[in-house]
Amino acid sequence: MGITGAFSRKSFRFSVITMGERLEVTVKGRVQGVGFRNFVQRQATSLGLKGHAKNLPNGNVEVIAEGSSENLEKLVAALRKGPAFSRVDEVKAIWSKEGGSFKDFSYG
Repeated sequence: MGITGAFSRKSFRFSVITMGERLEVTVKGRVQGVGFRNFVQRQATSLGLKGHAKNLPNGNVEVIAEGSSENLEKLVAALRKGPAFSRVDEVKAIWSKEGGSFKDFSYG
């Protein structure tokens, strides 16, 4: 969290700038061919997150999302459940500071 302040003769202005978070997730289980990436996109978009989801050659799905930590935690909860016809065996998440490299949420 960054803090900025500016003095003037009449008043002191103080504002807090909150930095977003970045979440890199690997989802293991039956997560390909069951609409999982589309599910992730819908969830992420409804939470105002940016990033992407993609199938990995080993059968897992990679999700990278950026936004508020509160909404990223909600996304993780949704990933643990997954859509109908999926089976989530494991969700591995790595948190870091937001990179700001995404304009929206997509999958491919």
